[in-house]
Amino acid sequence: MSQELNQSSQSEQPQQPQQPKRDNTKIYWAIIVLLLISNIYFIVTKNKVTEQRDQVQAEFNFSDSSRKSVEADYNAALVRLDDLVSKNDQMQNLLGDKDGEIAKLRSQIDAIIKNKNATAAELGKARRLINLLNSKVQTYEERIAALESDNERLGVEKDMLVEERDALDAEREQLAKLGSILHVSNIRMTPIDIKRGGKKVSETQRAKRVDVMRILFDIDENRIKETSVTEFFLRITGPEGTVLSNAAYGSGVTTLDDGSSINYTLSKLIEVQKNTKVRDVVVDWNQDSDYKSGDYRIEIYQGGFKVGAGNVTLR
Repeated sequence: MSQELNQSSQSEQPQQPQQPKRDNTKIYWAIIVLLLISNIYFIVTKNKVTEQRDQVQAEFNFSDSSRKSVEADYNAALVRLDDLVSKNDQMQNLLGDKDGEIAKLRSQIDAIIKNKNATAAELGKARRLINLLNSKVQTYEERIAALESDNERLGVEKDMLVEERDALDAEREQLAKLGSILHVSNIRMTPIDIKRGGKKVSETQRAKRVDVMRILFDIDENRIKETSVTEFFLRITGPEGTVLSNAAYGSGVTTLDDGSSINYTLSKLIEVQKNTKVRDVVVDWNQDSDYKSGDYRIEIYQGGFKVGAGNVTLR
């Protein structure tokens, strides 16, 4: 019975209230959201840093490229300047003037290019200065080209004038030469028969009796040729067309004005005075062989020109 009472008493005791379960889902979601926000912020921040870095790199690359481009343009301009200096001495003095425009432009450009931290604006200024330098160089190049063209034209004109002068000089010289050529007139060929002992001399037309062929002629007055001793060349051609010649008696070869050469029979030096006629010049030709019957022709040359001719016939 006591046992039943105990059981009854135990069953009648009030039950203790149970604690409610904690809901952690919201906490988890909050943590997840915070992590997402943190990741997004990190990603966004990283992207911004990357963009800024890329932008800085791009700006650096652009600046470096601009600098190299400016330096290349400047070097090209300097090459043109050096070319100008090498072509013209006056241009060398002009471009070498420290106070000149070119020197001032170069000084400004050098200052910008040597500045490794030059900004884009400064590089832009350098480019404008280089364009101005190129413009001035082009002006100088055009000026030099014009001067060279003028010099070439003047050179051609000078050459033409020199040629004309030389032609006139040659013409005057030729005219003076032709004017100084003496003219021979009254040419006579006289066959001479010399008797024994040489005391009696007579003319003859018989070939077998001819001992000496005597040539006589006059030298006409000349107003150009100065007084001088002048050499005359006489060429006697026999009936067979051959030139009578014998080196022992003074025969030889002379050159004519056209450059050709002829054999002559004999020559004679004669003093000729200006404005004075010379009469009855006598030249004798002796030969060892007998003369042949037929026509004989005498031609007289002086100064490279034929100045007279005559004929005689022997029976």
